[in-house]
Amino acid sequence: MTDRNRRRPGRGGTWPRNEGGEGDEAEAPAHIRIGNRILEWAETAVYIGIAILLVVTAVSLLVAAVRETGSMFAGDAANGNAAVAVLDLLLLIFIVVELLYAVRTTIARRELIAEPFLIVGIIASIKEIVVLSVKAAEDVGKGAEFSDSMREIAILGALVLVLGLTAWLLRRKEREPDEGRNADEEDAAKA
Repeated sequence: MTDRNRRRPGRGGTWPRNEGGEGDEAEAPAHIRIGNRILEWAETAVYIGIAILLVVTAVSLLVAAVRETGSMFAGDAANGNAAVAVLDLLLLIFIVVELLYAVRTTIARRELIAEPFLIVGIIASIKEIVVLSVKAAEDVGKGAEFSDSMREIAILGALVLVLGLTAWLLRRKEREPDEGRNADEEDAAKA
């Protein structure tokens, strides 16, 4: 038996694997094919539900950002705090939209992609840095509170750098050819 085959559950035979790594549907027993289809439909339904909730959340946040912007221009709130609130909402919208992209990609490719989640982490960290920066500006001269805010900003800044480096390394790795595929192609060329 080669590594491209897998054992049938409860039997001694194998199902050949296709290039996607999944068993050949035609040779699998009917109950496994039916169960696989049902789970695939359920998975897609859950992802669609998540996508709908993310769209509703993004639209709600956008409406809230528009209202906050309106109150900023109407002079109902202090301009500095209202501007930070709008920026906070807009960055939250970016996070929700990036999560929506991750769900859409997962549905289309049938695989979980790490990069959108790294970008969400970067955006969330930047969002917190912005909020903490405003808080730190208010805490200047308060000693321990200011020091704590600066420490948090430094940690979040380091986190942004680590997540950015990870995303860059991930993109670089995706550009490299697959090691297993090259070995298979070399074996085929020798034969």
